[in-house]
Amino acid sequence: MDKVYLCSMNNAVAYYRVSTDRQGKSGLGLEAQQNAVQTFAKANNIKLDHEFTEIESGRKNNRPVLQTALTYCRKHKTKLIIAKLDRLGRNVAFISALMESKVSFVAVDNPQANELILHILAAFAQHERQAISIRTKDALQAAKRRGQILGKNGHVLAKRNKASAKEFVQKMKPIIQEIKKSGFTTIRSIAEEMNRRKVGTYYPDSKWHRTTVHNILQRIA
Repeated sequence: MDKVYLCSMNNAVAYYRVSTDRQGKSGLGLEAQQNAVQTFAKANNIKLDHEFTEIESGRKNNRPVLQTALTYCRKHKTKLIIAKLDRLGRNVAFISALMESKVSFVAVDNPQANELILHILAAFAQHERQAISIRTKDALQAAKRRGQILGKNGHVLAKRNKASAKEFVQKMKPIIQEIKKSGFTTIRSIAEEMNRRKVGTYYPDSKWHRTTVHNILQRIA
């Protein structure tokens, strides 16, 4: 039977990660993580012994603050709580190494996830990141062939793609909120309902899947 990460301990450690120093100082993204973890802890009668905050890119696996948090958990035999799985990174090897550290952890956005589900979610997240990178590079090369001036360091199209993605998320936000109010609360049911309503996806001629809805919900949060 797969190991299920449930909150069976009364004490736990919270781990938060923000991507930039600016976010760390402003609290951007950090407050949402804190609220999610603290609400979950209160609902499950869990006492947070410590809170660790790391300012580091999600692409980097060398996280000194996370290692400190894991060491604390092993020493005091406590659980590690995070707000969302992507706070630990989008690298399958890193997630695997974490699960082999003998520190049980729980992601608030998926508290019932077993090891298999965590591997699958991490794999999808990594695949999405790689696909975005490939599409951006292809678009840059196509623009160069057309003679388009890309601007300093060639990042104009990349910035446009990022802005377009953010705009799409904001467009989907009220639609998903309305679908939730209609009683569709699981990721699968939301995806099925969006397909039934023929809500357009970010890429034409494609359908909504659990992973795409999961990623949109993460961006909205």
